[in-house]
Amino acid sequence: MPPVPVLEPEQVLREARDAANDVARGLAFATRVGALLPQPGEGRTQLRWSILAAAGQGDLTAARILEAHSDALAILHEAHAPIAEGTWGVFAAEAPDVRLDAEDRGDAAVLTGTKPWCSLGGQLDHALVTAHSGDQRRLYAVALQHPTVTADPPSRWVARGLAAVTSGPVHFAATPARPVGAAGWYLERSGFAWGGIGVAACWYGGALGIYQRLVDASRKRGGEIANLHVGTVDVALHAAAATLHAGAAQIDAGTAEGAAGAVLALRVRGAVAAAVETTINQAGHALGPAPLAFDEEHARRVADLELYARQHHAERDLAALGAVILDGRAQ
Repeated sequence: MPPVPVLEPEQVLREARDAANDVARGLAFATRVGALLPQPGEGRTQLRWSILAAAGQGDLTAARILEAHSDALAILHEAHAPIAEGTWGVFAAEAPDVRLDAEDRGDAAVLTGTKPWCSLGGQLDHALVTAHSGDQRRLYAVALQHPTVTADPPSRWVARGLAAVTSGPVHFAATPARPVGAAGWYLERSGFAWGGIGVAACWYGGALGIYQRLVDASRKRGGEIANLHVGTVDVALHAAAATLHAGAAQIDAGTAEGAAGAVLALRVRGAVAAAVETTINQAGHALGPAPLAFDEEHARRVADLELYARQHHAERDLAALGAVILDGRAQ
């Protein structure tokens, strides 16, 4: 048998940069890299997150596509479910004005209704979607190119960050689907928290890209204030990297299951989100408006990261962590 290709973060970084802001190339990149990523919790979680971070450092559009695709593959792997070839997404958001319902039929199901916030819903091959099954939510695998599936045109997607990764509603009209796990399994499984940390690894990589731009400019400028900005960001990113590394070790050691994994995700995501905000803020102070106005790569990376990192719920997530600690449920 031919040897299995080995993923190298530097090569992934270059490939992500080559795919910059191009969805078609990003999908091809995600398909290749996603097939080689180690699964979380199987002894090489740190390598998985290092690859996601490298993709984020190269280009956040490519990283966003890879993260969703690889998360879907990890969920299917965790569920011991078959994996169809092609590109995958995960659509689990809810909105008060739309609803997706499932009619379970043994090992099959039919989906009817609308799912909001479906990134690249009209361009992916498959998705894992949550739908209401009775009084619970359940996960389903569905082919997005089926004739009963309609994705809204991205006319309302006015985002300046991740502009190419358009997101909008997808409508299902008695669409055949396959259940993945039991009702409630998607949110209850340990991998839900681990996947959230994988997102944070992409944020961290995006911050590294901004940091490199800051370092390059500060070397030319010099002076104590430039040193201060670099040192401040370096400490923040070093702490974020250490937190990601320690989290990966806990997952692989089997000590981040269930509630412990949920607490770990809140801590790691909070630490990385704080480092991202420090990086963007300090780089803005140090570099001024010029690179945001005239450096296309830097301006896009800042805009991409600001939008992507808003998947962290800020004070709401920190309050949730505080409640767990004060209730004596955190270790």
